Amino acid sequence: MPYRRLPNTDLARIRALRSAQDMEEILSSSELGFSFTLLRKLHDFLPHFELAISNHHQAIAEQSVKSKAYNERQRKARLYVSHFIQVLNFTIAREELKPEVREFYGLKINSQSIPNLVKDAKLIEWGYKLIEGERLRIAAGGNPIYSPSIALVRVHCDQFRDAYNHQKRLQSNTQRFSEQVAERRHEADQLILDIWNDVETYYKDKSEEERREICSRYGIVYVWRKSELEKQKQEKSAENSTLNLPFSSAK
Repeated sequence: MPYRRLPNTDLARIRALRSAQDMEEILSSSELGFSFTLLRKLHDFLPHFELAISNHHQAIAEQSVKSKAYNERQRKARLYVSHFIQVLNFTIAREELKPEVREFYGLKINSQSIPNLVKDAKLIEWGYKLIEGERLRIAAGGNPIYSPSIALVRVHCDQFRDAYNHQKRLQSNTQRFSEQVAERRHEADQLILDIWNDVETYYKDKSEEERREICSRYGIVYVWRKSELEKQKQEKSAENSTLNLPFSSAK
């Protein structure tokens, strides 16, 4: 005999719940295969579950759309921050500035290495260290560094910081909606199970094949085991062979 397979995706859960709800449009209340209490629960629950899933999908889509612009602003900010440090090092190498000026920017005096800018938070941190360091160095009587100027570094760091904060909000929204869906999944599974149990009990006096056919209209999914499918295939093959046997005419 085939066994019931409960939904394991949100789309399948929605499909099962809608199928059960649609039967209300076909049958009268007295003919419906599950209780009025479950029908009321279904009416109350389904719109909220669908809304939670819709909000989650929209949040994921918006995050995906914004990610391209975010990645570009990240790339530009990293480029300008690293290039400014390289130009600073070149200026020191040409002896136009003393190594000690690196202290203004939070860099080690005798190191020409570029700080690790892989993490977004570190990229923002170093960007604003350079901006503040350049301000302090110029205030102490130094000349501005160009190509890139600190003004351009600021522009790209500001844009990336705004994009970073916006992306964080999008990620937070996605996580929040994901948790809302997750909280409702258990309720959806329990409601589906209760409806399916009611429906199968209601039609228990029908023949096995007729009961499966009717219950399937309510969204119940039946799955044949591999061994059962193979047995059916063999029986069908044997039946066809019997039908095709040649019979000689009686003399």
